[in-house]
Amino acid sequence: MAMLELRCSMVSIVVIKGEGVNTQVLLLQRASEYLRGVWSYVAGHIESNETGWQAAVRELAEETGLAPQMLFATSFCEQFYDAGNDCIMVVPAFVARVNDECVVQLNDEHSALRWLSFEVAMRELPFGSQRELFAYVQREFINRPPSEHLRIALH
Repeated sequence: MAMLELRCSMVSIVVIKGEGVNTQVLLLQRASEYLRGVWSYVAGHIESNETGWQAAVRELAEETGLAPQMLFATSFCEQFYDAGNDCIMVVPAFVARVNDECVVQLNDEHSALRWLSFEVAMRELPFGSQRELFAYVQREFINRPPSEHLRIALH
């Protein structure tokens, strides 16, 4: 019997700033060949000898030039079928809170950025799992304070 491999080699990072109803989330427009023009968020592969949260911090810095004031783990994992590798990808999500005055410096993976409310941002996301992730983050990190048990100590 053939079986699909389950892989967890990527992380996604939802970047937020502001408080309460004034919270905004960062969307990035992809410039690379893969999904060119699509609005998404920070994501990337975990490198060897790197933890998931370390990959999240590195990818955030590489793609936006930002460092999180606070980083949180979530209990949300995106799942999708990766046809190119014939596997099921499981992607743990992190929430990075950044300074309200932060300046984003895009790398060549992205062509544009927008800070939006969650409601507006969800309309821009093409995939259901992305919208589910944003709804989860809004519910568990904006509408209520996140548990301190989810906070990752940045060293």
